[in-house]
Formats: sequence, structure tokens, C-alpha cells
Amino acid sequence: MNVKSKYARIYREVIVEMLTEERKQKILQLLEQHKIVKSQELVVLLDASESTIRRDLQELEDEGLLQRIHGGAKKEDLLGFEQNMSEKTLKNVHEKQMIARLAAELVNDEEVIYLDAGSTTLEMIPFLKDKQITVVTNSVKHAAALVDLQISTIVLGGQVKLSTNAVLGANTLSQLQAYHFNKAFMGMNGVHLERGFTTPDPEEAAVKRLAITNAQDSYVLLDHTKFNKQTFVSVAPLQDATIITERCPLEFLDDYSERTTIKEANQ
Repeated sequence: MNVKSKYARIYREVIVEMLTEERKQKILQLLEQHKIVKSQELVVLLDASESTIRRDLQELEDEGLLQRIHGGAKKEDLLGFEQNMSEKTLKNVHEKQMIARLAAELVNDEEVIYLDAGSTTLEMIPFLKDKQITVVTNSVKHAAALVDLQISTIVLGGQVKLSTNAVLGANTLSQLQAYHFNKAFMGMNGVHLERGFTTPDPEEAAVKRLAITNAQDSYVLLDHTKFNKQTFVSVAPLQDATIITERCPLEFLDDYSERTTIKEANQ
């Protein structure tokens, strides 16, 4: 393949990706307005084939942005719903590993860091091997993995939430209040321009909020499916943390970049 053909192919691929993102954004905008959209209406409004619309709706559902129904889709608004840890660890594994690797590169020897419960922060642990650090965590699963790697670990006390393995409650908050961190690496269920970082559980939100407050620098690890998604409880505004992601969807990039720092793992 000559150079001209190579760049022509890359150009076509970029255009296709941009058109796909624009089409998906229009679908989400229609859902914001009408709550339910029909596939046949989308075919006409977006001048796309039925197979293209089906693929767009499937991908948006996979990202948790809508729910497919017979003949169309409806807006996904399950603010209090949270998958359990085993379900989370099976989703977007490659993306989470990319994010985790970049996050781990920010950790320096002799630092004290906070590692929040969550499937993406769990992926950080193998990349922390051989670092001379102290880790504080509110996850029994994270603590076990850290100890296996001979990393100095403090696990917060409290009641273990069985679905996420997070340690929560008044005892957790009391202990956490006394600790201060060079860096905090947080999991989150959604990030929204107006609502900031959110999570479904008020008790988890309280722990996350305090960890962010007690850290010199805070990082929220999010894959692309979490952007412009809000759940039940606000944890912190966007400016309180740097977002680490494998990619920020193009339609959101400018708006989010104006309010917080975004580090993309594919750059």
C-alpha cells in the first residue's frame, strides 16, 4: 500500500467514526426530549439503514446509555442500580487495563495512596508491583491482592458490602478521617457535566467524598461508557479530580475539558 492510499484509508476511517459518534449523539438528544424513540423514525430522521440504527442502539445499550425495547429504545434512568463486583469485572476489561496502567504510572515510590473499591482500581494493582508505597483501601478484595504482591497495605474497618466488597459505615469514615494521601484513585459509576461524579450508594459516596478531600491529588478512573451518566448520589464536582480514561467520547470532550483535566490512556 502506498502512502497516499494509506492516508486515504485513515481519513475514511476517521470520517466514519465521526459520523457514527454524531449519529449516536443525535439519538441521545432525541431520547432526552422524548424519552422513547422508534427505530423506523430514527431511520428517517438520521438517513441511515435499519442495520446501522440497530447497531447504534446496541452499542449505546452496551454503554449503559439507553435500554432497547421492541421497535426502538427508551432512556436509561436507573439512578439507584449498581452491578455487583463480579459483573463489573467482566465488562470493558481491556479498556480498564489501559486506564489502570496509566493510573499506576502516576504513583511514585514512598507515596501513600488511597485505592478505592471498584473494578478499574482493582486492575491497577498488578501495575503497582515492586513500588515502594503504602496503600490504604476500603476493599477487602483489593487488600488481599495488594498483600499478595507484598505491598504495604492498610484496609479500613467497617461493614463489608457484599455486592461490591467495599467496606463502609461510620467506623470506616472515622478511620479514614485521620488519614491523608499523596494521591487518591477512585472508582465512580458516572460523570456528568452538571452533577459531577456520582455513585448509587449514599454510604459509598460518603467514603469516596472524604478520600478525595483528604488527598493532595485525586484521580477518577472511568471508561468511556461512564461519560454524561448520572446515578443517585453526587460525590464531588468535576474540578475536584482529574479523569483518567481510555477515551472521552468526541461529543463530550470539549465540554468536559473546560471543567477538569482529562488524561487519555491511548495517547
